[in-house]
Amino acid sequence: MGPLNERMKRQFRDNQADLKYDVDWTTLGEYLDGLAKKGIAPNIASFVSTGTVRTYVLGEDDVQPDAAQLGQMRGLVRQAMEEGALGVTTALIYTPFTYAKTDELVTLAAESGRCGGMYIAHMRSEGDRLLEAIDETIDIAKRSGAPAEIYHLKVAGRRNWGKLDAVIAKIEAARASGTRITADMYTYPAGATGLDAAMPPWVQEGGLEKWIERLKDPAVRKRVAAEMADPASPWENLGQAAGPEGMLFLQFKNPALRQYIGKTLAEVAKARGQTPEETMMSLVVEDGTRVGVAYFLMSEDNIRRQVALPWMSFGSDAEGSAPEGEFLKYSPHPRAYGNFARLLAKYVREEKVITLQDAVRKLTGLPASVLSLTDRGLLKPGHYADVVVFDPATVQDHATFAEPHQLSTGVEQVWINGVRALKDGEATRQWSGRVVRGRAWTGAPGGGCRASSKDWTWQP
Repeated sequence: MGPLNERMKRQFRDNQADLKYDVDWTTLGEYLDGLAKKGIAPNIASFVSTGTVRTYVLGEDDVQPDAAQLGQMRGLVRQAMEEGALGVTTALIYTPFTYAKTDELVTLAAESGRCGGMYIAHMRSEGDRLLEAIDETIDIAKRSGAPAEIYHLKVAGRRNWGKLDAVIAKIEAARASGTRITADMYTYPAGATGLDAAMPPWVQEGGLEKWIERLKDPAVRKRVAAEMADPASPWENLGQAAGPEGMLFLQFKNPALRQYIGKTLAEVAKARGQTPEETMMSLVVEDGTRVGVAYFLMSEDNIRRQVALPWMSFGSDAEGSAPEGEFLKYSPHPRAYGNFARLLAKYVREEKVITLQDAVRKLTGLPASVLSLTDRGLLKPGHYADVVVFDPATVQDHATFAEPHQLSTGVEQVWINGVRALKDGEATRQWSGRVVRGRAWTGAPGGGCRASSKDWTWQP
């Protein structure tokens, strides 16, 4: 959400769909302060994105920064860290993130590290080049001095499912050698993103508008279709990994296209009399967005193994929407409503993959430690009173891909910062949340960035 320049702010406004809001902030700090003033129910924290600072300085083209531009990007990361960011993040299968080379990421991660933050990565590959992506992430952590987190670790695509042993071995070897690296996951066999994850980066260069304009050119469409259909494409192609039957449409901006929500790409392509590749390109043009899609990619056996890893925590990788109003106009991934309850119901109570005590640790103390939050995540004097009361015998997720707008049950009482947020299973609608800021936040005693990451004491 920041830092933004005027062009980026204009894009924010132009790309809004059902939810309209004023972009009345420029920096990440201004955005966080604005949330706090408006009032928030949950706690909110943020990283600063390498893609955001890259777009601010370089735009969305496939270009490399010179020394001065890289210095400006470092300065923007430092500013965001001192405004409260927890670290620097990236999403390397998406443009313009994918244009960043490893050395650039090391430089920005090092800036985060000397500000007491971490490097958290949606890696360059989760499928065919997964092991190479793990190596890059470990390399960035070692060279930058910043702890690393792999967010929503997965092994995507049936032909890659056997790589989990090697993934675990690489991460545990790095941890044993002193590199601080952890991971999180969601508890479903499908991910959710856009059709951009099924198209080559070159056609998306310059941003959404240029991407759509290129897709109107028949010659470009022919080339894109051929690359999308290539099982050995040199870029991360989730469309190949999932296949047309494994891609489920979730979200459209254009009301005329919402008839396709809940249908697979195979079904929509057949109804429209097009190939799957032509269907995807047409839908991006007609909707004017990346289009929301669920990709069925993962093995349940691998999910169970990952759940049990001692350095694995959990993240829903989805916004916490409510089953009402504008939110009902699209179909989210069920993880938005069920990820954490599903862990407790399916993998603890039913399948006994891990104990209840370990699940609670992975949902509270472990992620707080990973994020270097020294006053949250434990029931302990002096800590913020973030307290959840649930019934292990009845906690249950209900959201499905067919009917995602269903709240989980079995969580009865919640306090956030000591304020009652849930009473007898019903939201109190109190402004119980706070902005949770990182260690370099200059609004706290001892804030600010240090000479190097070695000047900080990292949590175990």
